[in-house]
Amino acid sequence: MGKIIRWTVLSLLMGGLTGTASAVFLAGLDRLTDTRLEHPWLLWLLPPGGALVSLMYKKYGASAGKGNNLIVEQIRRDDEAAGTFEPVPAIMAPFVLLGTWATHLFGGSAGREGTAVQMGGSLGDVLGRLVRSEGGERRMLLIAGISGGFASVFGTPLAGAVFALEVVTMGRWVALRMVVPSAIAAFTGDYVTRAWGIHHLHYAWGGIPAFSLFVMLKVLTAALAFGLMSLLFTLGVQYVKQGMGAIVAHAGWRSFIGGFVVIGLVYAAGTRDYLGLSLPLLQRAFDEPLSSFAFLWKTIFTVVTLGSGYMGGEVTPLFVIGGTLGNALSPLLQLGVPFLAGLGLLGVFSGAANAPAACFCLGLELFGFHGAGYMAVVCLVSFMFSGHAGIYGAQLAGVERPRYFVRVPGLTPIRSRRRKQRRE
Repeated sequence: MGKIIRWTVLSLLMGGLTGTASAVFLAGLDRLTDTRLEHPWLLWLLPPGGALVSLMYKKYGASAGKGNNLIVEQIRRDDEAAGTFEPVPAIMAPFVLLGTWATHLFGGSAGREGTAVQMGGSLGDVLGRLVRSEGGERRMLLIAGISGGFASVFGTPLAGAVFALEVVTMGRWVALRMVVPSAIAAFTGDYVTRAWGIHHLHYAWGGIPAFSLFVMLKVLTAALAFGLMSLLFTLGVQYVKQGMGAIVAHAGWRSFIGGFVVIGLVYAAGTRDYLGLSLPLLQRAFDEPLSSFAFLWKTIFTVVTLGSGYMGGEVTPLFVIGGTLGNALSPLLQLGVPFLAGLGLLGVFSGAANAPAACFCLGLELFGFHGAGYMAVVCLVSFMFSGHAGIYGAQLAGVERPRYFVRVPGLTPIRSRRRKQRRE
């Protein structure tokens, strides 16, 4: 009983901490986005601003530069090698907060979930050290940090609770004792963020088509496109990072060059719609037909920004990419614009994050239960065809995916490589 009470109190504390941190982050993000829109010349400060943040991370950030992957590694390492932890640095929270603010102030195309998750993980590890947690309890605090951060930044507590468990386990057995703390932290974090006066956007996907085999075939076609899009995004970020690293050794110069590439993309696209979160573009994707290439432009902007080392998350850009891709597929598949935009938002994120269950829960919280069958199909099929890749590389270590999933050369699962080595 004493342990249950202790874990409940710690989960509530994590919810309060992550909810407050997300409220500060989101309030600042809104203010900085308004400032950028009022002063377009700030875009020209993107190269030096990104270079400065990269230099700070290189000099003072320690392992914080590994971002979300560091937190996932530390949680999963508890399963494999007890006592091999390295602490999640406390400096990760302020660094990722300021770094993401800088990215959005100057116009980089990035998201916000990565910031919330990293702040949550950092705060969880700090709290764990204060209360002298270790082993399973430390792991619980890190999971609570992820769930509280995700839930509070998007206003989706159920999805946050499932996301924290699914991203870490990738379908492996989950200890039931972790489910309740994850849920407590997620719902508390969401409540605290709303209590601070933060409001979240809502999307309406209009009428749902009546079920028929022909409609389902169209939905499956769209889901396949969403899965391949998530694979393209993931590989794009990876290859830009590798290419930039091979050409330019210094992290600061990589961000400096990437910033000028983003500026060039603004003039090539002839619009600033793809800078920052691009939430107005996402809202329009539910309301009206957009350019057929909007999803591709947002992908390029985001891949260059994140691949060059700028701080920020991937999830909100994935929402925008999925929503605009669904918008573009609407006239081809003869399905409603808001309906396909909603499915695209869920599908592309599901494939890139390898989290179909969390994305299904996200859909229920964003759109309601009407059309839940379509949401389930899109989340699962997109995940199936997104390849053995993902935005959180650490979650894939040692995890195999079925043979019918898309395989990409050079992305063979670690476990498969080890088996091949043993046979040789």
